[in-house]
Amino acid sequence: MTTTAPVAGPVDFAAYGDYTVKAATRPDGSFARPLYRFRDRVTADGDGGFPAEPGRYHLYVSLACPWAHRSVIVRALLGLEDVVSMSVVDPVRDGRGWAFREGPGHGPDELNGFTLLREAYEATEPGYDGHVSVPVLWDRRTGRIVSNNFPDISLDLGQAFGRWARPDVDLYPEDLRAEIDALNERVYADVNNGVYKCGFAESQEAYDSAVTALFAALGELDERLAGRRYLFGDRITEADVRLWVTLVRFDTVYVTHFKANIRRLSDHPNLWRYTRDLYADPAFGGTTDFGHIKRHYYGTHPKINPLRIVPAGPVIDWSL
Repeated sequence: MTTTAPVAGPVDFAAYGDYTVKAATRPDGSFARPLYRFRDRVTADGDGGFPAEPGRYHLYVSLACPWAHRSVIVRALLGLEDVVSMSVVDPVRDGRGWAFREGPGHGPDELNGFTLLREAYEATEPGYDGHVSVPVLWDRRTGRIVSNNFPDISLDLGQAFGRWARPDVDLYPEDLRAEIDALNERVYADVNNGVYKCGFAESQEAYDSAVTALFAALGELDERLAGRRYLFGDRITEADVRLWVTLVRFDTVYVTHFKANIRRLSDHPNLWRYTRDLYADPAFGGTTDFGHIKRHYYGTHPKINPLRIVPAGPVIDWSL
């Protein structure tokens, strides 16, 4: 596609170094996720200033990032592709952070002409010097970020845009919300963030604690799925989206790159069946790009993989 939108210069670690996440270091060597600055919400009635409207909002995402992948899946599940537009950044980032470049599965920012995602943050808060993360929900009307708080974005897509969404999909049903919230909290702490706690641990004790909690949680989830198709029975919910984005990356990157290697995902029979079952849904498998995933993880964590060599495998059969 021919475009006149500008793009960032090529990735250049020699000139720009590595991207550094701005987060406090814990004394025990355990990983601390940075805070997310922008936390406004889109609502159906506009309470708070951001009403759901078709064509008003735009997602900036990375297909490599599990937090952003949630939003991409929810958008597809709800059929909101023509309601909320989307741009995809280059999965490899140097010290300038997430950038817009031409490449397979990613390209320029056709909306604002940003070359670096940091520009969206600076347009929202001049002089911004915090962590630049994906996903970002952008408001065309006010020319600013609504939210970069990933849990809120997928919930708001599911709840606020009901008038334009598929009527047969409810990812956050009222009768299950308390249970979904409780399970999401556990999954986030020990699985979604748990793999990062393993990979970015800076002491043996922190790693040991994280990997033990991770595989305990995976064992419990495997048992939970023994008699049900999805986490809450026969319907896909927000909880499935949140868990799945970690599971689909597990054997490809987390087992090796993050040393989450007590067992593979494929060694958990029910989780493995569940992950492949959801992968067959185009909203899940069709939005998954293992090229982006591997290039990002293996190419941008120099403390873990200093030579940035991207492995050829593993070869995984995702069919049921």
